[in-house]
Amino acid sequence: MTQLDATAAGAAGAAGTAGAAARAARRADVCALACAEAFRGAGEILASAFGTAPALGARLARRTFAPDLLLSDGEAMLLADPPPLGAVPAGAVVEGWLPFRSVFDVVASGRRHVIMIPSQLDAYGNMNISAIGPHGHPTAQLIGTRGAPGNTVNHRTSYWVPRHGPRVFVERVDVVCGVGYDRAEAAGPAARRFHGLGRVVTDLASLDFAGPDHRLRLVSVHPGVTVDEVLAATGFPLALPDGGPGAVPTTPVPAPAELDLLDAFDPKGLRFREVQA
Repeated sequence: MTQLDATAAGAAGAAGTAGAAARAARRADVCALACAEAFRGAGEILASAFGTAPALGARLARRTFAPDLLLSDGEAMLLADPPPLGAVPAGAVVEGWLPFRSVFDVVASGRRHVIMIPSQLDAYGNMNISAIGPHGHPTAQLIGTRGAPGNTVNHRTSYWVPRHGPRVFVERVDVVCGVGYDRAEAAGPAARRFHGLGRVVTDLASLDFAGPDHRLRLVSVHPGVTVDEVLAATGFPLALPDGGPGAVPTTPVPAPAELDLLDAFDPKGLRFREVQA
């Protein structure tokens, strides 16, 4: 039994001893599970997850339905068992070594799925993390393009938005960092050959790019959220499933065993600070 198994088993045992009912899933738990689903069927690839919910989602996926996912310790070691957030337990089993310089080889190979946090995202998946405002006179400088261009034209890229609102979901991004479907198509075969955007998970909903012409489509709304709320919080029209707003399902809620794992992965409850609903 690993340290994580012992923690989860101990928590479950304590709850059973007290005779208390399993706790209800909160919005942050739902978001973590939705992020985990982004990795379903991925196979043996490197999972790079930015943000608390994506980091938990990658761990949850690895421990449940995606055992071949590769997860690092945040530096250079690939671990056999996903550690809790912010800590690598003593005696953790290292199953591989991936120094930073080798990450670029993985990116070019396509054997990676990254979940990034966009500052702006448009209907076709063009993403901005560089600057806000007119190109000549931006009003805010952000972190720069980073690896977004290479990520989006080489391997699967998904997005996590902890605050779903019209300042993030915009008609036109101020700087194109990550490449969307329309620009990949316009750029030609070299850009679109391996281009593929996955899920967009927010604190309100789960979305994908399966709408007409690869436009952003509403897949599900989280428990307690309405379709109208999501549409009002988005700065452009969203594609909807056949059947319209009434056909949009509710995002699945983690099962008790999944909640136990999330609690063990995140003993400090950091996800509840990221998503406070």
